[in-house]
Amino acid sequence: MCGGCAAETPAFDRARAVLRYNGVARSLVLGFKHGDRTHAAPAFADWIGRGGEVLLDGADMVTPVPLHRWRLFTRRYNQSGLLAREIAAAWGLDFSPDLLRRTRPTPSQGGLNRRERFLNVRGAFKLRAERTVEGRRVILVDDVMTTGTTANACARALKRAGAETVDVLTLARVVPAGD
Repeated sequence: MCGGCAAETPAFDRARAVLRYNGVARSLVLGFKHGDRTHAAPAFADWIGRGGEVLLDGADMVTPVPLHRWRLFTRRYNQSGLLAREIAAAWGLDFSPDLLRRTRPTPSQGGLNRRERFLNVRGAFKLRAERTVEGRRVILVDDVMTTGTTANACARALKRAGAETVDVLTLARVVPAGD
């Protein structure tokens, strides 16, 4: 358990990342996220699946952290959605690309501290009205976890809707100095 999670219990149940977000890993993630290197999704998803096997075993569904429609329009793809789709297919799980929606555009989290990140995404995620997660074990997929505020906001929305568990899988994790 990381220091941040020990100090403040997260809304999600468990989380795993396969890379430390620095050096080469940072370059890989940024190329995937902003450089149209979507061809890497199957390999990255395979890494995530191997690293998160204990979370995937027994899960019911996989969903990505959603982008706001305007960010999706400008980027043309949701990198977390590409990863989630590959993971779901490899593990034979339901893929729910639109389970959550981002209710408002949020500025990039880059450069924000933990409190600013919390305020930035507070109330920004909702379960789509026509969807249900009651009693289901949900895997939430994102590309990078920094402070966990985005994962927490998504997990809160899913748990309010009745999800039994929400586990988070990411390609990379920012590890604070000293952890």
